[in-house]
Amino acid sequence: MTGVGPVVAATQATAGPPAIDAGQVALGGATLAALAAAWLGLAICLAETPWARRRPLHRRVAPHLPVRERTATSTPTARRWGATSAVLSPPVLALLDRMSRAVGADGTLQLRLQRADDDRSPSAFRAQQVAGAVVATCIGGVVALAASARPVATTVLLVASPIGWLVVSERRLDLRVRSQQQRIQLELPVVAEQLGVLVGAGFSLAAAVQRLGERTHGRTARELTLVSRSLRQGVPEADALRSWERRTGVDAVGRLVRVLSMHRDAGDLGRLVSAEARATRDETHRLLVEQIERRSQLVWIPVTVATLVPGLLLLAVPFIAALRQVSG
Repeated sequence: MTGVGPVVAATQATAGPPAIDAGQVALGGATLAALAAAWLGLAICLAETPWARRRPLHRRVAPHLPVRERTATSTPTARRWGATSAVLSPPVLALLDRMSRAVGADGTLQLRLQRADDDRSPSAFRAQQVAGAVVATCIGGVVALAASARPVATTVLLVASPIGWLVVSERRLDLRVRSQQQRIQLELPVVAEQLGVLVGAGFSLAAAVQRLGERTHGRTARELTLVSRSLRQGVPEADALRSWERRTGVDAVGRLVRVLSMHRDAGDLGRLVSAEARATRDETHRLLVEQIERRSQLVWIPVTVATLVPGLLLLAVPFIAALRQVSG
């Protein structure tokens, strides 16, 4: 018995260090990746926060000074970081655009932002999208650490979290686009009728568009203001009207634009515009009736479920009793 201790010590000494578990290595790597992603996401979020990216006074005053004083007031310690778009390299932006098209995005990002009535630039939208994806990756890493998930599950969670956030952000933008298009569809009949009245009263097309843009409110009024501004800048009327159609993406706007494009050839443009306004109103009415019918059908789903469940329970009682009698 006295020789057992030295033998055990010698065996432990020759066994070497304990083997490293692969799961622990993967978990440590996931932790480091989550921390790096959290740091990157925090940096991007702070870059979009006004109080974190506030410029000093001499940099805010520099654009209003002469060239000599501007060069004299510039300091070597000025921030060398560019805009947020410089953080996202072109390959990353191209990858995000490709993913947007893969999930069913229609048109470029700038056009979709215009249709959604969003003032953000495409680079700012992508920066916020990347920041949200980084935060989602951090949350996925925290969930994987808290659940002590296996390496495969951790990898799937870290990959699925940012992809899910990107898909959700794209879907939210598409919902805003459809909401704005529906709003334009509802406003367009009234605006078209007013435009027809003004043109029939002797106003020119540019004067009628400017008057409606200044004296009405809503999304369509803002679009007419942009059209009037383009006309004052010397843009041809056909191009300005086509840009209105391209920005909205509404079929009714396209039909109205085609009618307005005939103002130099048509003798009674006001009557044509009024007829198009009535057609747009009828189409909007059909869409509203269809929406009401669809919602009325959805009301019957909980009613049907609430009726079938008690009926099935009442039928199950004699059925179970009959089975017991047959089985003895």
